[in-house]
Amino acid sequence: MSANAIDCSVTVKVTIKLNEKAVTPPCPSTMNPADVAGSSSIAPLPEASLDPVYAAKAEVLNRAIQDIGFGRYQKWLFVVTGFGWLVDNLWPVVISIILVPVVTEFSFPGPFLSLSQNIGLLTGALVFGLGSDVWGRRISFNSTLLIVGVFATAAAGAPEYIFLCFFASIWSIGVGGNLPVDSAIFLEFLPGTHKYLLTVLSIWWAFGQLLASLIAWAILPWNSCPINTDQCLRWQNMGWRYYVIVMGALMMILWAIRFFIFKLYESPKYLMGRGRDAEAVEVVHKVAAFNGTTSNLTLEDLTRFDPVGGLVGESGVDTSASAAIKRNTEKFKANHIKALFATTKMAWSTSLIIFMWVLTGAFLMLGTTARTSNELLGWNCAYTFTSNIMYGVLYAMTPELFPTKDRGTGSGLAASANRIFGVMAPIIALAADLETSTPIWISGALFAIAGFVALLLPLETRGKSVL
Repeated sequence: MSANAIDCSVTVKVTIKLNEKAVTPPCPSTMNPADVAGSSSIAPLPEASLDPVYAAKAEVLNRAIQDIGFGRYQKWLFVVTGFGWLVDNLWPVVISIILVPVVTEFSFPGPFLSLSQNIGLLTGALVFGLGSDVWGRRISFNSTLLIVGVFATAAAGAPEYIFLCFFASIWSIGVGGNLPVDSAIFLEFLPGTHKYLLTVLSIWWAFGQLLASLIAWAILPWNSCPINTDQCLRWQNMGWRYYVIVMGALMMILWAIRFFIFKLYESPKYLMGRGRDAEAVEVVHKVAAFNGTTSNLTLEDLTRFDPVGGLVGESGVDTSASAAIKRNTEKFKANHIKALFATTKMAWSTSLIIFMWVLTGAFLMLGTTARTSNELLGWNCAYTFTSNIMYGVLYAMTPELFPTKDRGTGSGLAASANRIFGVMAPIIALAADLETSTPIWISGALFAIAGFVALLLPLETRGKSVL
């Protein structure tokens, strides 16, 4: 038997309670799907929340990915999915940097630009999060950076602030759609022994902030109107336009790397969840070949768990145009959302994760209270330090808590909870009196509450493979 075979003698042994007796599951060829669903070596999801056939097949795929190991394909994924983390932090920084020169030139209330951005981020998290569970990971992965690059570059030609706000909202849809999709992709191709790398991906988030600041420092000071000038003409204030063009061009380069240089395969677990077992097996073999190794996974290893008669894949249905429209419409039903609340424990975990994202979003919202440059500097230093730690953990733990077939939806809902408060921040800045320091104390309390809420999560993902 080759080193890549699915061999029960070398896989992690688990115990399952059957009639009050502890037994060791047999090899995949004789596994009972219900037994695999209760295995402690896989993601700690409540048994009642999972289809046992799906869970059994997911465990087989987990073992196949583990046997392939961490190789060249996963190293590429670390880079190209890391672009999503970089973009997620880079563009909010871009908005904050260009805010002063664009307000100086267009003479409009600055929070409108932030509002436009956050509406786009919210939309992107919802559309691409849910969409990745409906039409697959590849379409979302290959389109988000293209959206950002095209509309960011176009924004440089904005003649009025309303056009800039429009372009900012559209490019932010692409920005907001990155993390729910990229985290799912990276996690679903990672061997269980390397799940910690999902947390390490957050280093790209810091790179995004650093890159945006360094490029701005090189361009804006020499091509911008003085802050307190009475009149700022376009030709005197081209710095922010040059800056946005450079950042848009950078997005196009990153997109080109994703689209032309690296070929992303569709997630095998996503394909399996859609009944496309043969394609899932094919992807596993392609990844193995990319890594310079082989896999002994066969179609029979998956189909052996099917009910009598087997499962009908998406290719075995009516292919007429009307039937295709009907199927794609039905896919957008709330099934993916309902699955996140299928059991008491699953509903509790989903609710707590969303609540934690709400709290971190609220912390961002209350950061609008700074009134001097020194206050803002101190606030940003403290916030950046703590948020990089918390987001690193949240971005890793959130997708781990959801099964593959609902992972994009769950991650999208969690990110959307954060974005909702991002939308509220500029509204508050426009309408409220923020001269009091009370919100500062409230924000600190919210972070403390978020830490306490994390202790209440009933599911532990450490040392578990994901479904």
